[in-house]
Amino acid sequence: MTTATPDSFDLLEATVADVHAAMEAGEVTAEALVDRYLDRIDRYDDELNAVLTLNSDARERARDLDRQYEADGPVGPLHGVPTLVKDNHDTVDMPTTAGSVALADSRPPRDAAVVERLRDAGAVILGKTNLQELSFGVDTISSLGGETRNAYSRSHRPSGSSGGTAVAVAANLATLGTGSDTCSSVRSPPAFNACVGVRPTRGLVSRTGIVPLSLTQDTAGPITRTVGDAARMLEAMAGYDPADPVTARGADAVPDGGYVAHLDPDGLADARIGVARQFFGPREDPDDGVGTRTADAAAVTAVVDDAIATFESAGATVVDPVEVVDLGKLESARVLTYEWARDLARYLAEIGDATPHDSLADVVETGSIVDPIADRIEESGALDVDPAAVGGDPDYLRRLRRREEVREETLATMVENDLDALLYPPSRVPPVEIPAHQPFEELNCELSAHTGLPSIVVPAGTTDEGLPVGVELLGRAFAEPRLFELASGFERSADPRSPPAGLGPLE
Repeated sequence: MTTATPDSFDLLEATVADVHAAMEAGEVTAEALVDRYLDRIDRYDDELNAVLTLNSDARERARDLDRQYEADGPVGPLHGVPTLVKDNHDTVDMPTTAGSVALADSRPPRDAAVVERLRDAGAVILGKTNLQELSFGVDTISSLGGETRNAYSRSHRPSGSSGGTAVAVAANLATLGTGSDTCSSVRSPPAFNACVGVRPTRGLVSRTGIVPLSLTQDTAGPITRTVGDAARMLEAMAGYDPADPVTARGADAVPDGGYVAHLDPDGLADARIGVARQFFGPREDPDDGVGTRTADAAAVTAVVDDAIATFESAGATVVDPVEVVDLGKLESARVLTYEWARDLARYLAEIGDATPHDSLADVVETGSIVDPIADRIEESGALDVDPAAVGGDPDYLRRLRRREEVREETLATMVENDLDALLYPPSRVPPVEIPAHQPFEELNCELSAHTGLPSIVVPAGTTDEGLPVGVELLGRAFAEPRLFELASGFERSADPRSPPAGLGPLE
C-alpha cells in the first residue's frame, strides 16, 4: 500500500465512501485518520465540550486495521472509520459514565452489543461523547462533562440527550457517531446541528449494554452528516441479540441488499407524505418567560414549509394536513418515570463490581448530579416508584395499553391515506440560548418513541438567525428501507447541510 501523507486527504465532511476511496488510493490510513481527528478534537473541543473521553487504544486499533488492510483488504463495511459513541454505551476499553460523577469509575466488563457490532464492522472507537446526565433531559449537561454547546452557535443549546455526539459529528471531530433515544435523543440533537439521525423500529437494534432510562422506549441509533452514512451505520448496528429478546422482532428485517441499496436520488418520485400539522406551532403559552415562542415556532415552520415544497417538487404527493392522534392520549402513554428505577437497577446488577452503586436512589444520594437534572429527577416522581411493584401497577399497565392504541391509530392513519411517511419538525422551536433550558414540551419525540415506529431526521435548512432546523419522517414498522429512499431523495434535492463556521481545516 502506498504510504499516505497525513494531510493529503480532505477530512472535512468526509463520508465513509470518501474514506474508503482514499484508503484504496493510498491517500490515507486508518492511523492517519485517527491522528487528524484527535488533532481536531484538541483544537476545537474546548469551545464545544462535546467529547468526554478519548480512547487510548484507538491508534493501536487503527494500526492493526492498516496491517490487515495491506494483507487482506478491509475487514468490514466500516473499516478504519473513526467513530464516537455516546457515553451510555458500555465499552471494555473506557469507562461508561452516563455523564455522571457518581459513575466516573464504572468499567463494565463488556462492550454494548452495538459497540461490538461496530467494531466487528471495522470501526475505530475514537472516544465517548458528553450527554445529558443519565440521559434524563434535553440540554446535554452533565456533572462529569459540563455543558455542551451547539456547533452552529456556541451560545445555544444542542438539545439532548445525545448532544455531544451530534455536535462532534457536525464539527467533523469524527466520521460517525452513535446516540440513544428514549424520547428525542437521536432526533432533536441532529436536527439542531444539521445532521442525520435515525430512531430504528423497536426490535431492530439491541439495547444490551446501554445505560437504560426506559427499556420499552430505549434504542440506539446512528448520528451522521449524510443519509448514506446513516444507512451504512444502521446496517452494522442492526441484528438479533439473544441477550435482548425484543430483537427477534427485527431478525429478518434488514433487506438482503442492506440499507445502502435503498439510497435513491429519485426516492421521492411517486411517494406520498402526510404533513402532521398538529406537531407545528408552540404548545406552551408564548409569554411564559422562556422567549417569544410564537415567533420561534413560526421560524421553524417557515423552514419546514420550504422543505415540504422541495418534497413536492421532487415528485412526492403531499397530503396536508393529516390528523394523526389525540395529543392528550399520546402524552398519557408516558412510562419513563415508572420504568427508570427498575431498569437502571437491573443494569447496575448486570455490571456487578464495575460500580459501587445499585440503584437510581443510590446514585442520586451521592449528591453529585448536576443541579438542574437533580431537580428534574426530584420533580419527576421517579424516586417514589417501587421498582418491584411496577409490573402490577394499574396506571402503568393502562399507559402501556394506550401506547398500543396510539400505534394502531397511527398505522391506520397511514394506511387510510396511503402514506409512506408522516412529516413534522422534531422540535417546534429552534435551539434556545444558554442558560435557558430547551423546553421538552416543544419536542415532537413521543410519536415515534411511544409507538416504536421508525423515524429519520434530516437537515431542512436554517432560521434567519442561522440556527439549524430538521425535518422528521416517521414510517411504518421496519420500513427503514423506504425511509432511506425518501430521505436520500430529499437530501439530493435540497442539499441542506453546510458545515459550521469557525471549525474549518487545521493549519
